[in-house]
Amino acid sequence: MVITKKSFDLRFYQETSGKEPVKEWLKDFNKEERQIIDGYIKYPQYSLPWEMPRVKPLGGGLMEIRIKLPNKQARIFFILHDGIIVLLHGFIKKTQKTPKNELEIALKRAKQYKQK
Repeated sequence: MVITKKSFDLRFYQETSGKEPVKEWLKDFNKEERQIIDGYIKYPQYSLPWEMPRVKPLGGGLMEIRIKLPNKQARIFFILHDGIIVLLHGFIKKTQKTPKNELEIALKRAKQYKQK
């Protein structure tokens, strides 16, 4: 896949109820942490090519933003669909391996988003 665009629009995945899970999740962080996370989110939005360690491809079009906070690590799963970055799911990483249930949530949301 060749991408020549210099920036991408960004959207939060929205459930049928109107709730935006990643936006809600971000409210759990303090102002300093949210500013750090915002910088990490802007990286895939304004930078190409996407490189490790900031963005990791997980297969099937699913990508992971890898966020280092002062006392923890956070992850946000996203897809690039029709030139739009869609933030699907965020979580605090507590183990070396990404928990299967976190991945399943993101994959389910990606599928739902693509069906719209």
